[in-house]
Amino acid sequence: MKVQTGLEGFLARPPKWAATGRVGLLCNQASVDSRYRHARSLLAKHFGRRLTAIFSPQHGIWGEQQDNMVESPHGRDPDLGIPVYSLYADVRRPTEEMLDHIDTLVVDLQEAGCRVYTFITTLFSCLEEAARLGKKVVVLDRPNPVGGLMEGNVLQEEMTSFVGVWPIPMRHGLTLGELARFFNAEARLGADLEVVPLRRWRRKMLFSDTGLPWVPPSPNLPTPDSALVYPGQVLLEGTNLSEGRGTTRPFELFGAPWIDPAVLHRALGRCRLPGVVLVYPFSFGGETGHGFFKFAFIYGKILGAFFIF
Repeated sequence: MKVQTGLEGFLARPPKWAATGRVGLLCNQASVDSRYRHARSLLAKHFGRRLTAIFSPQHGIWGEQQDNMVESPHGRDPDLGIPVYSLYADVRRPTEEMLDHIDTLVVDLQEAGCRVYTFITTLFSCLEEAARLGKKVVVLDRPNPVGGLMEGNVLQEEMTSFVGVWPIPMRHGLTLGELARFFNAEARLGADLEVVPLRRWRRKMLFSDTGLPWVPPSPNLPTPDSALVYPGQVLLEGTNLSEGRGTTRPFELFGAPWIDPAVLHRALGRCRLPGVVLVYPFSFGGETGHGFFKFAFIYGKILGAFFIF
């Protein structure tokens, strides 16, 4: 049976608070139900004129901004006639003027399971500002696409930033709703928070186990496989290597023009990494012998394929 998202659970069993008050929706292109119906349309039908504002995270409400550094402008929904506020524009958090339009902020975002994914910071900021201004926050939960396993270093508190808002592991193993509860408690934000939970989701599940459709939550996570390798491969953004942005396989390949693939192949081969198989040579970009496959197997499943060019 398919996992039921918080969006579907909310529509099937509307809570009491949903009967009154003005509502804002934080969403993007991946905020869909199991039949690809978008939360914007579903909640507009449910709330009618009480849906008074839309908010969008990094990359814009429809994921139209591919470059990480490009901000999304504010706008107006052409069908609903309500403001669309970008939380990746001249500001990175909802302002008092934005929240004046609403009584409750509904958050429906597909997170990537990784500390540096900026939707986490946007969620934290929304909880912080909602608490300050006396607004309610409702998180419609979604699966962690890389499962409930925690891995990696924990961020040092003095290194917090927009790509790391709280000391949690790189692969944090939590759903967005669990993160919201965690932040609210650990950071003592004091937000009036409600989470509409998942049904039938288990921590051992990867996204392919959920039965749900994959809609890229951001332009460079086109498939569940790219999300699966993202918590490791995104670390290469702090180096002089390319992690594959701008190619058809972002985060599934990495490299640089100055790499000698034969030398790298020998070096990695000496590491004897458990569950890793290297295949060399490999053709990339029409050139033969400039890279190789690296397949990683964990728990009998392909974790990812990396191309070094």
